[in-house]
Amino acid sequence: MAKPFASSADLEEKEQTLEVLADGVYALTAQGDPNIGAIEGEDFLVCFEAMATPTAAKEWLARLREHTDKPIRYLVLSHYHAVRVLGASAFGADAIVAHEKTRGLIAERGKEDWASEFGRMPRLAKDPESVPGLTWPTVTFADRMTIDLGGDRGELVLEHLGRGHTEGDIVAWLPRHRILYAGDLVEAEAALYTGDAFHREWASTTLDRVASFGAEMLIGGRGPVTRGRAAVDAAVEQTRAFLTVMLERVGEVHARGGTLKEAFEAAHAALAPDYGHWPIFEHCLPFDVSRLWDELSGIERPVIWTAERDREVWARLQD
Repeated sequence: MAKPFASSADLEEKEQTLEVLADGVYALTAQGDPNIGAIEGEDFLVCFEAMATPTAAKEWLARLREHTDKPIRYLVLSHYHAVRVLGASAFGADAIVAHEKTRGLIAERGKEDWASEFGRMPRLAKDPESVPGLTWPTVTFADRMTIDLGGDRGELVLEHLGRGHTEGDIVAWLPRHRILYAGDLVEAEAALYTGDAFHREWASTTLDRVASFGAEMLIGGRGPVTRGRAAVDAAVEQTRAFLTVMLERVGEVHARGGTLKEAFEAAHAALAPDYGHWPIFEHCLPFDVSRLWDELSGIERPVIWTAERDREVWARLQD
Protein backbone atom coordinates (compact mmCIF):
# COMPACT_ATOMS: atom_id res chain seq x y z
CA MET A 1 0.00 0.00 0.00
CA ALA A 2 1.32 3.46 -0.90
CA LYS A 3 2.38 5.59 2.02
CA PRO A 4 -0.04 8.54 2.55
CA PHE A 5 1.33 11.80 1.22
CA ALA A 6 3.28 13.82 3.80
CA SER A 7 0.93 14.38 6.79
CA SER A 8 -2.30 14.13 4.82
CA ALA A 9 -3.42 11.21 7.00
CA ASP A 10 -2.42 12.90 10.28
CA LEU A 11 -5.88 14.06 11.35
CA GLU A 12 -5.74 13.55 15.12
CA GLU A 13 -5.78 16.77 17.13
CA LYS A 14 -2.73 17.31 19.32
CA GLU A 15 -2.97 18.30 22.97
CA GLN A 16 -1.79 21.87 23.45
CA THR A 17 0.05 22.90 26.61
CA LEU A 18 0.47 26.53 27.63
CA GLU A 19 3.46 26.97 29.92
CA VAL A 20 4.46 30.03 31.93
CA LEU A 21 8.24 29.91 31.69
CA ALA A 22 8.94 33.01 33.79
CA ASP A 23 7.00 36.12 34.79
CA GLY A 24 5.27 37.17 31.58
CA VAL A 25 7.02 34.61 29.38
CA TYR A 26 4.81 32.02 27.65
CA ALA A 27 5.06 29.07 25.32
CA LEU A 28 2.41 26.89 23.71
CA THR A 29 3.56 23.44 22.67
CA ALA A 30 1.47 20.74 21.02
CA GLN A 31 3.03 17.28 20.83
CA GLY A 32 5.22 18.09 17.84
CA ASP A 33 2.99 20.63 16.13
CA PRO A 34 4.51 24.12 15.65
CA ASN A 35 5.28 25.98 18.86
CA ILE A 36 4.31 29.57 19.56
CA GLY A 37 5.15 32.07 22.30
CA ALA A 38 4.59 35.46 23.89
CA ILE A 39 6.58 37.87 26.06
CA GLU A 40 5.08 40.63 28.19
CA GLY A 41 6.52 44.11 28.13
CA GLU A 42 5.55 46.58 30.82
CA ASP A 43 2.42 47.65 28.96
CA PHE A 44 2.43 45.61 25.76
CA LEU A 45 2.95 42.12 24.35
CA VAL A 46 5.40 40.64 21.90
CA CYS A 47 4.07 37.49 20.23
CA PHE A 48 6.39 35.00 18.53
CA GLU A 49 4.96 33.09 15.53
CA ALA A 50 1.41 33.32 14.19
CA MET A 51 0.13 29.77 13.47
CA ALA A 52 -1.34 28.66 10.15
CA THR A 53 -4.71 30.45 10.10
CA PRO A 54 -6.43 33.28 11.98
CA THR A 55 -8.94 30.79 13.39
CA ALA A 56 -6.14 28.68 14.92
CA ALA A 57 -4.40 31.83 16.16
CA LYS A 58 -7.56 33.06 17.88
CA GLU A 59 -7.71 29.85 19.92
CA TRP A 60 -4.13 30.44 21.12
CA LEU A 61 -4.87 34.08 21.89
CA ALA A 62 -7.93 33.13 23.92
CA ARG A 63 -5.68 31.01 26.15
CA LEU A 64 -3.08 33.74 26.37
CA ARG A 65 -5.77 36.24 27.41
CA GLU A 66 -6.40 34.15 30.51
CA HIS A 67 -3.00 35.46 31.68
CA THR A 68 -2.69 38.96 30.24
CA ASP A 69 -4.84 41.59 28.53
CA LYS A 70 -1.98 43.76 27.31
CA PRO A 71 -2.21 44.91 23.69
CA ILE A 72 -0.01 43.24 21.11
CA ARG A 73 2.59 45.71 19.88
CA TYR A 74 4.87 43.31 18.00
CA LEU A 75 4.27 40.04 16.20
CA VAL A 76 7.64 38.44 15.46
CA LEU A 77 7.91 35.84 12.69
CA SER A 78 10.94 33.55 12.81
CA HIS A 79 10.71 32.76 9.07
CA TYR A 80 8.33 32.70 6.11
CA HIS A 81 6.67 29.26 6.14
CA ALA A 82 2.89 29.38 5.87
CA VAL A 83 2.12 27.42 9.04
CA ARG A 84 4.09 30.07 10.98
CA VAL A 85 2.74 33.24 9.42
CA LEU A 86 -0.71 33.04 7.84
CA GLY A 87 -2.58 33.48 11.14
CA ALA A 88 -1.08 36.94 11.61
CA SER A 89 -4.24 38.95 11.00
CA ALA A 90 -5.79 37.60 14.22
CA PHE A 91 -3.18 39.35 16.38
CA GLY A 92 -3.97 42.93 15.46
CA ALA A 93 -0.31 43.76 16.11
CA ASP A 94 0.99 47.29 15.66
CA ALA A 95 4.04 45.88 13.85
CA ILE A 96 4.88 42.56 12.19
CA VAL A 97 8.63 41.93 12.46
CA ALA A 98 10.78 39.59 10.37
CA HIS A 99 14.18 39.39 8.76
CA GLU A 100 14.56 41.32 5.53
CA LYS A 101 15.20 38.08 3.62
CA THR A 102 11.97 36.63 4.98
CA ARG A 103 10.08 39.48 3.39
CA GLY A 104 11.86 38.75 0.13
CA LEU A 105 10.98 35.07 0.35
CA ILE A 106 7.31 35.88 0.88
CA ALA A 107 7.38 38.01 -2.25
CA GLU A 108 9.25 35.34 -4.20
CA ARG A 109 7.45 32.17 -3.12
CA GLY A 110 4.81 32.92 -0.49
CA LYS A 111 1.81 31.89 -2.59
CA GLU A 112 3.45 28.63 -3.65
CA ASP A 113 4.47 27.84 -0.07
CA TRP A 114 0.93 28.48 1.15
CA ALA A 115 -0.50 25.89 -1.25
CA SER A 116 2.35 23.48 -0.54
CA GLU A 117 2.15 23.57 3.25
CA PHE A 118 -1.63 23.35 3.47
CA GLY A 119 -1.53 20.36 1.13
CA ARG A 120 1.16 18.61 3.15
CA MET A 121 -0.49 19.06 6.55
CA PRO A 122 -4.17 19.97 6.13
CA ARG A 123 -4.95 19.49 9.84
CA LEU A 124 -2.99 22.64 10.69
CA ALA A 125 -4.97 24.65 8.15
CA LYS A 126 -7.94 25.10 10.47
CA ASP A 127 -10.60 27.10 8.62
CA PRO A 128 -8.35 28.02 5.67
CA GLU A 129 -10.95 30.47 4.38
CA SER A 130 -10.12 32.69 7.36
CA VAL A 131 -6.70 33.54 5.83
CA PRO A 132 -7.07 36.99 4.20
CA GLY A 133 -3.93 36.69 2.08
CA LEU A 134 -0.18 36.64 2.41
CA THR A 135 1.32 38.01 5.62
CA TRP A 136 3.65 40.96 4.97
CA PRO A 137 6.15 42.14 7.60
CA THR A 138 5.95 45.86 8.33
CA VAL A 139 9.33 46.04 10.11
CA THR A 140 12.43 44.20 8.86
CA PHE A 141 16.09 44.13 9.86
CA ALA A 142 19.33 42.58 8.66
CA ASP A 143 21.32 41.49 11.71
CA ARG A 144 19.90 42.51 15.09
CA MET A 145 16.94 44.35 16.57
CA THR A 146 16.34 45.10 20.25
CA ILE A 147 12.96 45.71 21.87
CA ASP A 148 12.96 47.50 25.23
CA LEU A 149 10.31 45.72 27.29
CA GLY A 150 10.03 48.61 29.72
CA GLY A 151 10.15 48.87 33.49
CA ASP A 152 12.37 46.18 34.98
CA ARG A 153 11.57 43.62 32.28
CA GLY A 154 14.81 44.12 30.39
CA GLU A 155 15.06 43.71 26.65
CA LEU A 156 14.20 41.23 23.94
CA VAL A 157 16.90 40.69 21.32
CA LEU A 158 15.94 39.53 17.83
CA GLU A 159 18.88 38.22 15.85
CA HIS A 160 19.74 36.61 12.53
CA LEU A 161 22.42 33.98 13.20
CA GLY A 162 23.09 32.88 9.63
CA ARG A 163 21.34 30.71 7.10
CA GLY A 164 19.78 27.52 8.42
CA HIS A 165 16.22 26.24 8.21
CA THR A 166 15.73 29.07 5.68
CA GLU A 167 17.90 31.99 4.65
CA GLY A 168 15.94 34.38 6.88
CA ASP A 169 15.58 32.67 10.27
CA ILE A 170 15.66 34.80 13.41
CA VAL A 171 15.67 33.92 17.10
CA ALA A 172 14.31 35.83 20.10
CA TRP A 173 16.56 36.05 23.18
CA LEU A 174 15.61 37.16 26.67
CA PRO A 175 18.95 37.84 28.41
CA ARG A 176 17.34 38.51 31.78
CA HIS A 177 15.83 35.01 31.92
CA ARG A 178 18.33 33.31 29.58
CA ILE A 179 15.40 32.03 27.52
CA LEU A 180 15.74 31.51 23.76
CA TYR A 181 12.93 31.15 21.24
CA ALA A 182 14.87 29.39 18.49
CA GLY A 183 12.22 28.89 15.83
CA ASP A 184 12.95 25.96 13.55
CA LEU A 185 16.72 26.33 13.90
CA VAL A 186 16.43 23.83 16.77
CA GLU A 187 13.94 21.01 17.21
CA ALA A 188 13.66 19.25 20.55
CA GLU A 189 12.59 15.64 20.11
CA ALA A 190 11.12 16.35 16.68
CA ALA A 191 12.49 15.66 13.23
CA LEU A 192 13.90 18.48 11.12
CA TYR A 193 12.34 19.94 8.02
CA THR A 194 15.20 21.02 5.75
CA GLY A 195 13.43 21.42 2.42
CA ASP A 196 14.40 25.11 2.25
CA ALA A 197 17.63 24.81 4.21
CA PHE A 198 21.32 25.54 3.87
CA HIS A 199 22.56 22.34 5.48
CA ARG A 200 26.29 22.96 5.79
CA GLU A 201 25.96 26.46 7.21
CA TRP A 202 23.15 25.41 9.56
CA ALA A 203 25.10 22.42 10.89
CA SER A 204 28.20 24.52 11.58
CA THR A 205 28.32 28.27 12.13
CA THR A 206 24.60 28.89 12.62
CA LEU A 207 24.17 26.26 15.33
CA ASP A 208 27.47 27.38 16.87
CA ARG A 209 25.91 30.81 17.31
CA VAL A 210 22.73 29.32 18.77
CA ALA A 211 24.82 27.42 21.32
CA SER A 212 26.85 30.53 22.18
CA PHE A 213 23.87 32.15 23.91
CA GLY A 214 24.27 29.67 26.77
CA ALA A 215 20.48 29.52 27.11
CA GLU A 216 19.04 27.84 30.16
CA MET A 217 15.65 27.33 28.54
CA LEU A 218 14.87 26.88 24.85
CA ILE A 219 11.66 26.80 22.86
CA GLY A 220 12.34 25.11 19.55
CA GLY A 221 10.14 25.10 16.50
CA ARG A 222 8.52 21.84 17.56
CA GLY A 223 8.72 19.56 20.57
CA PRO A 224 8.69 20.23 24.31
CA VAL A 225 10.27 23.20 26.06
CA THR A 226 13.87 22.33 26.90
CA ARG A 227 14.95 23.20 30.44
CA GLY A 228 18.46 23.36 31.83
CA ARG A 229 21.77 24.13 30.17
CA ALA A 230 22.66 20.50 29.55
CA ALA A 231 19.30 19.77 27.94
CA VAL A 232 19.51 22.88 25.77
CA ASP A 233 22.98 21.89 24.59
CA ALA A 234 21.68 18.39 23.88
CA ALA A 235 18.81 19.76 21.76
CA VAL A 236 21.24 21.85 19.72
CA GLU A 237 23.52 18.86 19.21
CA GLN A 238 20.60 16.59 18.34
CA THR A 239 19.70 19.06 15.60
CA ARG A 240 23.31 19.19 14.43
CA ALA A 241 23.54 15.39 14.42
CA PHE A 242 20.47 15.06 12.19
CA LEU A 243 22.00 17.47 9.69
CA THR A 244 25.42 15.83 9.90
CA VAL A 245 24.09 12.33 9.24
CA MET A 246 22.15 13.63 6.25
CA LEU A 247 25.22 15.40 4.89
CA GLU A 248 27.31 12.26 5.28
CA ARG A 249 24.87 9.71 3.88
CA VAL A 250 23.43 11.78 1.04
CA GLY A 251 26.90 13.10 0.29
CA GLU A 252 28.30 9.60 -0.08
CA VAL A 253 25.64 8.61 -2.59
CA HIS A 254 25.99 11.87 -4.49
CA ALA A 255 29.78 11.56 -4.66
CA ARG A 256 29.66 8.09 -6.19
CA GLY A 257 27.12 9.11 -8.81
CA GLY A 258 24.16 7.36 -7.23
CA THR A 259 20.50 8.34 -7.51
CA LEU A 260 18.27 10.54 -5.41
CA LYS A 261 16.23 7.47 -4.45
CA GLU A 262 19.39 5.73 -3.21
CA ALA A 263 20.31 8.83 -1.21
CA PHE A 264 16.87 8.90 0.39
CA GLU A 265 17.09 5.23 1.34
CA ALA A 266 20.58 5.69 2.81
CA ALA A 267 19.51 8.71 4.86
CA HIS A 268 16.35 6.97 6.05
CA ALA A 269 18.25 3.89 7.16
CA ALA A 270 20.80 5.98 9.06
CA LEU A 271 18.33 8.37 10.74
CA ALA A 272 15.32 6.17 11.47
CA PRO A 273 16.77 4.33 14.51
CA ASP A 274 17.25 7.59 16.45
CA TYR A 275 14.71 9.94 14.87
CA GLY A 276 12.09 7.77 13.18
CA HIS A 277 9.72 7.74 16.17
CA TRP A 278 9.67 11.53 16.45
CA PRO A 279 6.98 13.78 14.96
CA ILE A 280 6.96 14.43 11.18
CA PHE A 281 10.03 12.30 10.42
CA GLU A 282 8.40 10.44 7.52
CA HIS A 283 6.69 13.65 6.41
CA CYS A 284 9.92 15.64 6.18
CA LEU A 285 12.62 13.31 4.93
CA PRO A 286 11.76 13.14 1.19
CA PHE A 287 11.76 16.94 0.99
CA ASP A 288 14.90 17.15 3.14
CA VAL A 289 16.89 14.80 0.95
CA SER A 290 15.68 16.43 -2.24
CA ARG A 291 16.87 19.86 -1.08
CA LEU A 292 20.22 18.51 0.13
CA TRP A 293 20.73 16.71 -3.19
CA ASP A 294 20.17 20.01 -4.98
CA GLU A 295 22.56 21.77 -2.64
CA LEU A 296 25.27 19.16 -3.26
CA SER A 297 24.64 19.59 -6.97
CA GLY A 298 25.47 23.28 -6.75
CA ILE A 299 21.95 24.71 -6.57
CA GLU A 300 22.61 27.47 -4.05
CA ARG A 301 19.09 28.61 -3.21
CA PRO A 302 16.23 26.18 -2.62
CA VAL A 303 13.98 25.41 -5.54
CA ILE A 304 10.45 26.68 -4.88
CA TRP A 305 8.12 24.01 -3.56
CA THR A 306 4.71 23.86 -5.18
CA ALA A 307 1.84 21.52 -4.44
CA GLU A 308 2.60 19.72 -7.72
CA ARG A 309 6.34 19.42 -7.08
CA ASP A 310 5.66 18.14 -3.56
CA ARG A 311 3.72 15.16 -4.88
CA GLU A 312 6.18 14.46 -7.67
CA VAL A 313 9.09 14.25 -5.22
CA TRP A 314 7.07 12.19 -2.75
CA ALA A 315 6.04 9.68 -5.41
CA ARG A 316 9.58 9.46 -6.77
CA LEU A 317 11.03 8.57 -3.37
CA GLN A 318 8.25 6.45 -1.90
CA ASP A 319 7.76 3.95 -4.75
